[in-house]
Amino acid sequence: MSIDEDQLPAPNTQPTALTALPAGVLWDLDGTLMDTEPLWFAQERALVEEYGGVWTHEDALSLVGLALLDSADLIRARTPVTLDRERIVDRLQGGVVDGLRGAVPWRPGARELIDELSAAGVPQALVTMSWRPVLEVVLRALPEGTFAALVTGDAVTRGKPHPEPYLTGLELLGLAGRASDCVAVEDSSTGAASAVAAGIPTLVTPCVKPVDPAPGLVLVDSLAGVRAADLLPLAAPAARSGMAR
Repeated sequence: MSIDEDQLPAPNTQPTALTALPAGVLWDLDGTLMDTEPLWFAQERALVEEYGGVWTHEDALSLVGLALLDSADLIRARTPVTLDRERIVDRLQGGVVDGLRGAVPWRPGARELIDELSAAGVPQALVTMSWRPVLEVVLRALPEGTFAALVTGDAVTRGKPHPEPYLTGLELLGLAGRASDCVAVEDSSTGAASAVAAGIPTLVTPCVKPVDPAPGLVLVDSLAGVRAADLLPLAAPAARSGMAR
């Protein structure tokens, strides 16, 4: 299902005791909270060209949402790059971190929604395939304790689209038995598949790559104007689609 901005629920300016809020909100990072995908694309292209290869926009899009080591494997398989996979990850994320030193490129509405959820006492988790160095950038830009749980790509055995990252996030939030009462926010089909497989109704705000409709997810044009009290109504079609447990 897809929802455009004209179909957003009427604004609820302040959550009240009667306002239904998610038990928890689990966020992706790259492309969802921050518009970092162009930085990743540029680093991938620079690395491949350094080894005499060609890296197209389509190649870059194929890595969106994947675990970094899986991305490194694909770079090695498709190009002349001979670095081992860990070195590839270090090179890529080092360049991304350097590119973020000026200001965090928040996606529209993301920072405001995070702040409102924090003020309302809704526990939030960051579930990202990026590793800790990239994560530190966003953590420095937010009040301490904004995220009650952090799941990084180097802390799980199986990355997205496997459900392990989101199952881990639910467990760390103490919500392992309440997946259907939570909401996940993603930007890619790979990330959404992970959240949906974990049983979490999922909002998807596509960034650099279109996402096809699928059971368990709802497409939203933007988070701009989305309030904490809107999340459960927006995600309701996903919860009703038969995937949420």
